[in-house]
Amino acid sequence: MNVDDLPTPALVVDLDAFDANVATMAARWPATTLRPHVKAFKSTALAGRLAAAGHVAFCCATVREMEGMAAAGLGHDLLLANEVLGPAAERLGALARSGEARVTAAVDSDATVDAAADAGVTEVLVDVNIGLPRCGCHPADAGRLADRCRSRGMTVRGVMGYEGHLMREPAAAKATGVKQAGELLLTALEATGGDVASGGGTGTWSTNEWATELQAGSYCLMDTEYVAHAPEFAIALSLSTTVISSSPAWGVLDGGLKCLGMDHGNPTVLGAGECLFVSDEHITVGWRHGDWLEPGSRVRVLPAHVDPTVAYHDRMHVVHDGEVVDEWPVDLRGW
Repeated sequence: MNVDDLPTPALVVDLDAFDANVATMAARWPATTLRPHVKAFKSTALAGRLAAAGHVAFCCATVREMEGMAAAGLGHDLLLANEVLGPAAERLGALARSGEARVTAAVDSDATVDAAADAGVTEVLVDVNIGLPRCGCHPADAGRLADRCRSRGMTVRGVMGYEGHLMREPAAAKATGVKQAGELLLTALEATGGDVASGGGTGTWSTNEWATELQAGSYCLMDTEYVAHAPEFAIALSLSTTVISSSPAWGVLDGGLKCLGMDHGNPTVLGAGECLFVSDEHITVGWRHGDWLEPGSRVRVLPAHVDPTVAYHDRMHVVHDGEVVDEWPVDLRGW
């Protein structure tokens, strides 16, 4: 099938760009020094491609992702890089006890330590705040939490920290900030014990010198907002749309808020004017220089944020030289 024969809107992956991105990252972070973050693509088929490239340890954001990866035979080493309590912790413990996967949980408080232990999780990383005001304990509290983990019978593999506040900084400031964030995490590692310092992402893939494993995910597919901060990677993901209404001043594409992550701004319309605004099921495009497309014309749109865009779809169509060569189900959506 030709890409232009797909029903629209359709999420499309350029296989050549994807493979080049995987090779570029693997050259700097080979094998298990990279722990690809499943949240960026939510597809066991795509994850299988990364495992074939040697990246057999994965990072997840939800218990659903953990369960799905294990069921797909990709449970060699799964890290839930997120805190869970209550029923979510119980599900994670059930997965750990099942033997289908090696399960490691992130903990950053007495409550999350106890929830993991009570559920039957046996391995943890202490999550440390290294500058991003999100999850993570104070670095000075990491050692105490590690002791609590061990007192509950769990193994502390090490620490994790995310310098997410630095992903989009200018190069010079980024390098300095990443170094400082790493110093905080490595000091915490001395207090906790273990040999894992997990962290980083696509935006710091070339400046992070302290992580024993990099938690990057967006690099596979990329988007218009992120590519400026990691220009070594190409945009591999796009949305194929159709012009459904057209006038000399503007046209309407059959995409919209229900198929695009919009928190990083409007999508980029290729070769067909400029995005004016996005509605639930429509992208309104202003034609440039009076040129306009007839209804039925195909238009490629680049998302501004890959992660939520993928999560809106149930599949990605993989394309090589204009032909659809594979289909990757987005089978890890939900929680």
